[in-house]
Amino acid sequence: MSLATATGRPPGQGRRPEGGGRSTGTWFLVLPAVLPILVLSVGPLLYGMSLAFTDAQSGRTAPTHFVGVLNFADLLHDSLFWESFRIGMVWAVGVTVPQFLLSLGLALLLTQRLRLRWLVRVLAIVPWAMPEVVVGVMWRLVYHPDAGVLNETLRRLGLSHLLGLEDGRDWLSGLGTALPAVIVVGVWAGMPQTTVALLAGLQNVPGELREAATVDGAGAWRRFTTVTWPAVRPVALAITALNFIWNANSFALVYVLTDGGPGGRTRLPMLFAYEEAFRYGQFGYAAAMGMVLVAVVAVLLGVFLAARLRGDRTYRVEER
Repeated sequence: MSLATATGRPPGQGRRPEGGGRSTGTWFLVLPAVLPILVLSVGPLLYGMSLAFTDAQSGRTAPTHFVGVLNFADLLHDSLFWESFRIGMVWAVGVTVPQFLLSLGLALLLTQRLRLRWLVRVLAIVPWAMPEVVVGVMWRLVYHPDAGVLNETLRRLGLSHLLGLEDGRDWLSGLGTALPAVIVVGVWAGMPQTTVALLAGLQNVPGELREAATVDGAGAWRRFTTVTWPAVRPVALAITALNFIWNANSFALVYVLTDGGPGGRTRLPMLFAYEEAFRYGQFGYAAAMGMVLVAVVAVLLGVFLAARLRGDRTYRVEER
């Protein structure tokens, strides 16, 4: 006797759907990954946003009151904050653009059939393995006015006399050289991950297309613009956006190198917010700074991505 005859209904009818148990099991599998994010990222973020609307200060006995948008109103008239924001944008753009261009050139070089290419690839990612604090201490030694590698190299090449650096230049303490010197360090420290990302994108460029372009008489620049760049464009867009976010939120590297000096010439917004919170105890005001920075960076990044995506659509239409 079949199951349909014995029960009076077709097989499977009246059974509990299998999706409910499966979805519950999926949540249990995802929970270990989501829980740390909620506790360590989302929770502190929401707490920091709530502090921005209070007058929270350091000290266990200091009372906290809700002040609405008073902190944001004070920021509008804080010239030091807007000066640090200007410096932060100069830093973010000044690091991100050269970082991308140099990394692209290095990635293109590493795709060539060079001798000891594997060794060059390993050396190219060495800065990535170094903590930012170690990088900052190392470059402080490089920029040292008396025993630094940079001044000594200029002296041995005979360039110190031409540049007026006979007594050595304190690159990190000069009002005109501190920010460019720090930008150089930021570019050097951030190149490895950009190079690796672009190198991975270049590996996806079909070799047949390059060979076909070469047979058709296309030069190196023509092959790059018509074959290589269209294939690596999505990776370039993603890594550039990530680099801009990372550089706009930089803290440790500049803190170790200059601590925001001299005269605030390298005081990035995150460093300014850190000082307000942990040096002067103004937690609410510092939280408001953080919210403004996040909002501005999100808007700038949105405009950048929209422009790049619009350019990609235009490029595809013209290609068709």
